[in-house]
Amino acid sequence: MKQRTVYWLPSTRGMVLLSALLMTCSGFIRTAWAIGEPSLSISVFLFQVLLPLWANLCFVWILFLDGRERLYRSAIPVWLGCVFFAIKAFYFVSILHTVLCLLLYALVAVLYTATVVGFIRTQAFLWPLFGLPMLYHIFVEDRQKMGWSFHDWLPELSVLCCIAALLSLSLAMRRRPAEEGGLIRRFGDRNDGRRLRTLSPIFAVSPFIMKTRNTSQNFISDQFEVTAVDRYIAEKRQAGWRGFGLLHVILAAYIRACARYPGLNRFIAGQRAYSRDRVIEINMTIKKQMSTNSPDTVIKVTFDPADTAETVFRRFDKSVQEIKQTPLDSSFDKLAGALNLVPGLLLRGVVSLLQVGDYFGLLPRWLTKLSPFHGSLFITSMASLGIPPIHHHLYDFGNVPVFCAFGKKRRVYETKRDGSIVLRKYVDCNFVTDERIVDGFYYASAIRYIHGLINDPWQLDHPPKAVNQDQP
Repeated sequence: MKQRTVYWLPSTRGMVLLSALLMTCSGFIRTAWAIGEPSLSISVFLFQVLLPLWANLCFVWILFLDGRERLYRSAIPVWLGCVFFAIKAFYFVSILHTVLCLLLYALVAVLYTATVVGFIRTQAFLWPLFGLPMLYHIFVEDRQKMGWSFHDWLPELSVLCCIAALLSLSLAMRRRPAEEGGLIRRFGDRNDGRRLRTLSPIFAVSPFIMKTRNTSQNFISDQFEVTAVDRYIAEKRQAGWRGFGLLHVILAAYIRACARYPGLNRFIAGQRAYSRDRVIEINMTIKKQMSTNSPDTVIKVTFDPADTAETVFRRFDKSVQEIKQTPLDSSFDKLAGALNLVPGLLLRGVVSLLQVGDYFGLLPRWLTKLSPFHGSLFITSMASLGIPPIHHHLYDFGNVPVFCAFGKKRRVYETKRDGSIVLRKYVDCNFVTDERIVDGFYYASAIRYIHGLINDPWQLDHPPKAVNQDQP
């Protein structure tokens, strides 16, 4: 299903902050009312206190974490709020009043949802939808309640704050047309990936059978003939690409393979398959100094499938140099240090909470950007250590679907067809893959394509002729 309009929040200032503040005040006021009530039945506590509070919290959470990319998720707390108001309407004395209010709440839920998911190309319909009921509430309904105690007024103030927050949001949101022929985010997508909804049944069911990445991994041992790569590297170093090496060629080849085979950029989360589309996140563990006492840290660099070898080299090398040249800890180091301060038993609970949040796609994007367990590929070089490559397991936490390790160069004397002896250079490269994202034929085709790029690395100097899009 293609949607033609995207709604988003351009900043977290002005009307956006006002909306969040009003919704927070709504929750605090309702909490104050509940505390002041002498006795609350279980049903009133659940549906008139906990339910609206949950809607308030969800609204503010989504506003700050998903306002730019997934504003459509704000329809969830709006529906929760409409359920709260609908339950409240059944306590009205007038049946006509109850029916009219139920129709209004249904209109609010449907019209707001249709707007934020992109079916309606203007948000102007939301302004009277929230503005007129707020004016009616202030100048008609609340005038009939003059003389009430301050405590009895608290629920009315909570409702007014809630309506005003929605009006502020409708004034703050902006819209832009979706790219022609492009697929945009909708319900079920994550902030780091788009859910694939047209996979074959075997791929849709397999994550429920093979539940973890560690038990779904396959091991591939391969080797690349790097004679052409050596010439390519020497040429680029002479051109001023200081530090350019085999690592950058392999990275550029893998990124180029993602342009032709976008299934490589999928991942499994919450037993569902997702695609990162044109966002390729590469993780690598590095040392600031090559010594046994030097601590490890992780860099994460983002690429596009259309990137050339020079773009890959410049961007990756910049990240590495920033880590090695600065004495300060990276953002990842600070996050790991903060977790290290948590006592062991409590840390276990925190990690469990993170795993649950990751399963349901609730982790904030800033956290998954820092996490070394989230990304398209984790790569490690054994060449700098002078040892053969290992088969590194996949992590059950996070969503990295492929782990690549390559070793040092080795020389092999081979016999040609005419009986002569030739010296060739090889690099062993091991892949550990999540078999649930694509089948073996797909992986084999992608690796064959990488072989072609390694044999003729000059192809990487130019952008690909086309970047294939993963299936919807």
